[in-house]
Amino acid sequence: MSAQLLRTLPFWLSAHGFDPARMGFAGRTAVAACIAFVLSWMIGLEHPQWAAMTVWAASQPTRGQLWEKSAFRVLGSISGTAIGIGLVLAMQIHPALLVIGLAIWVSACTYIGNLQRGFTAYGTVLAGYTAAMVSLLDAAHPEHVMALGADRLATVLSGVVVATLIGSLFSPKAVPGQLRQKVIDLLIEMFDLAATAEPQAGKQRALLSDLAAIEEGLDPHGAGSLRSRQSIRITRALLIAATPLILWKHGDRQPAAFRAELTQVAKALKSGDFAAARAALIRATRIKGVSPRFSETLHGLDQALLRWQDQPSEPRRVTAAPLRLHRDWVGAREAGLRALGALLLFGGIWLATGWAVGAFMLLGLSVMISLFSTFENPAQMMRSVFFGQLLGVTGAILLRWLVWPLAESELQMILLTLPFILIGPLFVGHNKTVAMSFDYNMVLMLMSQPHWPLTGSFGGSVAAGLAVISAPLAALIAYLTVYPVSLKRRVDTVLQAMLHDLRDLASDPKALEARPHWRARLYHRTLRLVRLSERAGRAQEEALEAGLAVLNLGQVAMWCHRIAQDTEQSASDRRAARTALLRISQIEMKPARARSSLAGLSRRRTGPEAALFLDAVAGIDALAPSLKKG
Repeated sequence: MSAQLLRTLPFWLSAHGFDPARMGFAGRTAVAACIAFVLSWMIGLEHPQWAAMTVWAASQPTRGQLWEKSAFRVLGSISGTAIGIGLVLAMQIHPALLVIGLAIWVSACTYIGNLQRGFTAYGTVLAGYTAAMVSLLDAAHPEHVMALGADRLATVLSGVVVATLIGSLFSPKAVPGQLRQKVIDLLIEMFDLAATAEPQAGKQRALLSDLAAIEEGLDPHGAGSLRSRQSIRITRALLIAATPLILWKHGDRQPAAFRAELTQVAKALKSGDFAAARAALIRATRIKGVSPRFSETLHGLDQALLRWQDQPSEPRRVTAAPLRLHRDWVGAREAGLRALGALLLFGGIWLATGWAVGAFMLLGLSVMISLFSTFENPAQMMRSVFFGQLLGVTGAILLRWLVWPLAESELQMILLTLPFILIGPLFVGHNKTVAMSFDYNMVLMLMSQPHWPLTGSFGGSVAAGLAVISAPLAALIAYLTVYPVSLKRRVDTVLQAMLHDLRDLASDPKALEARPHWRARLYHRTLRLVRLSERAGRAQEEALEAGLAVLNLGQVAMWCHRIAQDTEQSASDRRAARTALLRISQIEMKPARARSSLAGLSRRRTGPEAALFLDAVAGIDALAPSLKKG
């Protein structure tokens, strides 16, 4: 009977909106949180609930991700604790120094974290709000700050140790072979598409979406080891080098022999013969009448494929294509300024009013305004966070005023808390509550300080709860009013960054020397543009056309640099190329003039070179909605 129940349970859970796999992971995490909570109490730590919070925050589905996130959590906690101690000491000079120092530190961590990737960004942002946790929770007792800091570090370490041990026992290793085969299958489809004589816009968009999704998900595969990180770097370089295969104008514009060689590349990859694939790539570049940008693309792809094929079994220095990846400098600056202003405003209100539980609100705001700024739509996230924290506050109040009064010792309080922790996997597992589950688990622990005998009042608990749930509301107001964040705005920011790159490329006299750098960044920004466009509900074709337009203009800018520096070209051609470069650098203000120059150059050239300029002219037309009328 029990065996039959175990077999049917996953189907029953799925039918009622639960995800069995997610529940299993959350169940292991909840048990680990209980163990960390009890152990931290047994060794005499004052805030054992922080260890349980650390387990929830550090746990990851694979070992590599678990180890790397745990390491960055420890590093972030150490630096944040040190700053927090310094802020409490500064508060003894003047209370305003605590608020000002905290606002500057959190905003700096927010700014830097928005420029980083993966768990590095997490550790940086964590350092910001860890300082808030140390400096705000015991601001009224500065004489205890060193003990509080030591307790904070000890609870983090104990939580990390428990999460790592249990996670290492039950979490699987990442399977690199799955990713490798996915990349190969994608490359095969891309070469098949590039070889077809018939335009296939639908297939083109689907492959671009797949490529962007794979690239976006690479970082977690590199967690946990230097060799994995190096492998992901090489894989990303290959995907970026292959991006133009999708962005080409497909069809019968290229020689039949060229398309035949690309078909041979796809066949060789299917059979696993990388040498034959690379040989076909080189033959394709030597076919007469092939567009110069296609030849350049295939040469770069050949080198990227060679490095990907010959990845070392042990980490070592390898020569790889430069990877100047997209960084959202505008978004990072705005996130830092938003955090600075919000913390100064609400911190000033706290100091002015003397609100007894205002520190809880400021602590929550430090997390909301920094950590969630790295999300694509933080304002939307705040709604789920609010309801999750409301659940956590409700659970903490029920625990404190209905359950803990039944206890006759601190040990019984600890044991009576465990069922509330074990409820967490139910929220994680259900599709309707998963978005708010993390905040339930964290706020429940934040507000559940076990101390015997019981102290405080019901009104004080409610006030603290209201302060906690006011933080996401304050953050929501900040996200909606101060540099409003939305997917549409992020899409526009990426496109503007690409246009900025184009201006710099056109105005840089040494652009030919830095060709790999701008190409890698523009291709990466194109992939980012595609992913954001999909999530924003905008037509993916619009993002594809915009990305292709900027890339074509960048290719033409490079070609103009070549013409301008080639002494064998006529004086008039060199002068026309320099004029075109000047006008491309001013394209946002005067697109019509750039269009006129490129159209004139297309009439001066012949064959594939003329087609290159004509495609750039079409690109300016495609970018018209994003450009100012010139």
